[in-house]
Amino acid sequence: MDEFALIRRFFTGLGPSLPEVIENVGDDCALLQLQPNEQLALSIDTSVADRHFPATADPWAIGWRCLAVALSDLAAMGARPVGFTLAITLPEADEAWLTEFSRGLRALADESGCPLIGGDTTRGPLTLSVQVQGVVTPEHVWRRAGAQPGQLLAVLGSLGSAAAGLRCFQEEPERLAQREDWNALEKAYLLPRPLTHEALRLMQGVAISAAIDVSDGLLADLQHLLASSAVAAELDLEQLPLHPQLLEKLGRPLALDAAQHGGDDYALLLTLNEADFPLARSLCPELKKIGIITKGAGIRTPDGELLEPQGYNHFSAQQDD
Repeated sequence: MDEFALIRRFFTGLGPSLPEVIENVGDDCALLQLQPNEQLALSIDTSVADRHFPATADPWAIGWRCLAVALSDLAAMGARPVGFTLAITLPEADEAWLTEFSRGLRALADESGCPLIGGDTTRGPLTLSVQVQGVVTPEHVWRRAGAQPGQLLAVLGSLGSAAAGLRCFQEEPERLAQREDWNALEKAYLLPRPLTHEALRLMQGVAISAAIDVSDGLLADLQHLLASSAVAAELDLEQLPLHPQLLEKLGRPLALDAAQHGGDDYALLLTLNEADFPLARSLCPELKKIGIITKGAGIRTPDGELLEPQGYNHFSAQQDD
């Protein structure tokens, strides 16, 4: 099977048809038509086998995951997805693997309303690069800068579950191929759900002043938001959303540590005025207050303890394989 046959068989017509997409897979470039007063939001994520996901994982989940982590960036900007491109590097054209991979990819493309509009294939170590395109109006776009002292700090989604899910797989690697039997923690790691629809609901009348998705750990990503906004935060650790299976697996002290420093949660961290919280909560009942924005710099607990970010860094010496 050559490159073009591979594309036709597994990646043509993947995802819904959208009016913004004028030309997609099959030409040299994709063409998108934006409406007046719309801005194009772009983000790209690369997933490398055995660094970002286990190579022996269920290929359906690998397909879902590589798109999910990119879509999470659009959610963090309040952008509506309109398409994605996929550059896939494969050790070999394994038809059984590609069938399941493309099915997982298609499942999330359909659920999120984000079609595949182009890409590239080549041979080499398994690597997946997904670029997502979304649209947003200038008056509604969310950025990391914009948080103000006195505003609430809230999170949508649970924290620490993905780190515990990775630990589950490290303890029982044979479970990587058993997608139907994965528990909530394992699903959090390999089947993260980008909060695309929730973000778009919050655009309905809620003034979100700053936002970021939690991919490298709560404290690390919160620090990015605070630095961009030139503010500090008081974080109430007792209010962090912890899944019951996380508490059962690790116990509360280790669960809190995973919630603060574990990566791959793809929750949304948001700041907003307290007066807007009831409406935001009615639109997204899982939204939870976890702190307040203050003047200064850094992250502290209500009793003044300084919290140091220890999130994931690709080029940290401590995290080399």
